[in-house]
Amino acid sequence: MAQAGGADVERVVGAYLDHLAVERGTARNTLDGYARDLRRYREYLARRGIAAITGIAPADVTGFGVALRTGDDGHRALAPSSAARALVAVRGLHRFAHADGITEHDPARDIHPPSQAKRLPKALPVDEVLRLLAMPGTEGERAIRDSALLELLYSTGARISEVVGLDVDDIDEEERTVLLDGKGGKQRIVPVGRPAIEAVRAYTVRARPSLARNGRGTPALFLNARGGRLSRQSAWQVLKTNAERAGLSAAVSPHTLRHSFATHLIEGGADVRVVQELLGHASVTTTQVYTLVTVNTLREVYATAHPRALG
Repeated sequence: MAQAGGADVERVVGAYLDHLAVERGTARNTLDGYARDLRRYREYLARRGIAAITGIAPADVTGFGVALRTGDDGHRALAPSSAARALVAVRGLHRFAHADGITEHDPARDIHPPSQAKRLPKALPVDEVLRLLAMPGTEGERAIRDSALLELLYSTGARISEVVGLDVDDIDEEERTVLLDGKGGKQRIVPVGRPAIEAVRAYTVRARPSLARNGRGTPALFLNARGGRLSRQSAWQVLKTNAERAGLSAAVSPHTLRHSFATHLIEGGADVRVVQELLGHASVTTTQVYTLVTVNTLREVYATAHPRALG
């Protein structure tokens, strides 16, 4: 058992940081962050009249977690991610003190950092999607191809990798469906809207034959200038270039049209389990993030439109 003087919070924090640096080889940036967080913890405890680590109770650790988010300890309130990092430092400190025999109990053992809010996917408003889809034009082989590519991405909600992996026979123009090869080799049939079918038909009739002459007879639906299968990177560049030409307000990602597809379906009243099947998600939990997007939109409209929203 450590001596009473060794139970002083400041001394234990110093010992813990030395332990991380020497025995764990923790990176300097991480050590600096832990030092800042634990200094704030020491100051919080001092305000409560606690100088010895043996005098810290679970309620003190919980109170510090609240103070991190509210700024009630006289410091700037932290974002959830920063508050979670600070609590990780505090949990590590108490775990170290308990393992080293300085304390008989670990007051932070049952204290868990707040779970991180799910990062909401970015979806474009419908009018911006329509502006993007109108960008490639209808003249020239690449423009016709790019138009079909973008239309199909938005119409099906497919991943870029799934669309560039399509072969000509995977499109059923009569049934207006497409057979997609998803993650884990799982296939799914997804309906295709009429504008996308017409764009694909225009591409296969007017542009693909010319592109195919430069290649070796690949069955791929979307071809590059050399007649080979269009790569995922090239398809992503098509999306990025046309988004810039359209002057879209939000930054686009390879999943932009997929996210927009899902969000617009749910906003239109589609059942989340149907959207799950269309996206090829293994779990409905993954799809439910799109319901959070629409709830946030509703909340914003309510806050600006309802006369008592801020009351």
